[in-house]
Parts: sequence; C-alpha cells; structure tokens
Amino acid sequence: MIDLILGGARSGKSSLAEQMATASGLAVTYIATSQPLDEEMRQRIAHHRQRRPAHWQLVEEPLALAGALREHAAAERCLLVDCLTLWLTNLLLQEDEQRLEQERQALLEVLGELPGRLILVSNETGLGVVPMGELSRRYVDEAGWLHQALARRSDRVQFCVAGLPMLLKGTD
Repeated sequence: MIDLILGGARSGKSSLAEQMATASGLAVTYIATSQPLDEEMRQRIAHHRQRRPAHWQLVEEPLALAGALREHAAAERCLLVDCLTLWLTNLLLQEDEQRLEQERQALLEVLGELPGRLILVSNETGLGVVPMGELSRRYVDEAGWLHQALARRSDRVQFCVAGLPMLLKGTD
C-alpha cells in the first residue's frame, strides 16, 4: 500500500502521516530527508523528533532515497518518508542534472517492488504564483511533475489543509 500525502507548509501532513503509520500496527521506519544546514532547520528537525515515538527506527537519507527504501522495506514494516520536496531540493542543489534524473527514476521504479506499507509526505508548492527566480520555478515544476508521477503509482492520495485531510484518490 502506497499513500501520498500532499499539503502546504504547516498543513498537518506530517502529523497525519505519523498517525497513519501508528495506526498501521506495523513496525515503523521514519526516513528523514532533511539536512540540518542552519539553526532554523535544526529546530524543525528537533520538533519532528520530539513528536515521533522513540521506538520508531530513524534513517536519515538526503539523496539516495530509492536505495534507503529498498534496504529498509519489509512486509511487516511501514516506511514513512518525510519529505519528498526536501529530498528534491537536496538533489537540485547538487547541480548535477544526471544525479537528479537518476534518483527520481530510481524512486519511481522502486515503488512497485517494495513490500509493506509506504507513506510519502510532500509539500504542494504549485498553488501559488509563479516564482520569480529560475531555481524556484524549476523547483515548483520538478515537484509538480514528481507529484503527478507519484500519484499515478499511489494507492491513496490525500491533500491536507488546516489539519484536515481531503481524499483525492483511493478509499479510507
């Protein structure tokens, strides 16, 4: 089962994903894609850590997400990835077009092979104005294309606004 949860900043998507992982009854591995590059991000990471159950396994992987999924997936396990747009940003900042495309393709290919439950969290960034900067526009475009590809491969897709999930695809 693959769940994709989209939403804006502070929309409640991570909390929803954590509730779903807990409710799965499976052992949970939380795959974090963020990197503590500044104080504000360190505080965000600390906030997420405080909220998560201590018995959840943590894997920090900012770039090679498909490999981490392949390594940790199991029939009796729920993998929770938070978040795909940070992963995408990490790859965009590598300034290596080939690496970005390889990692994106590897992620899309591995999805159909994974046993167990997978919950993917990502920021929906395409609802606002078109950004002025080239990198920002590229980020929004890449995120939109990634979300479309992931939604096609997901069993359930939810959009979270103000802590309220809206079912876009699948059943409850």
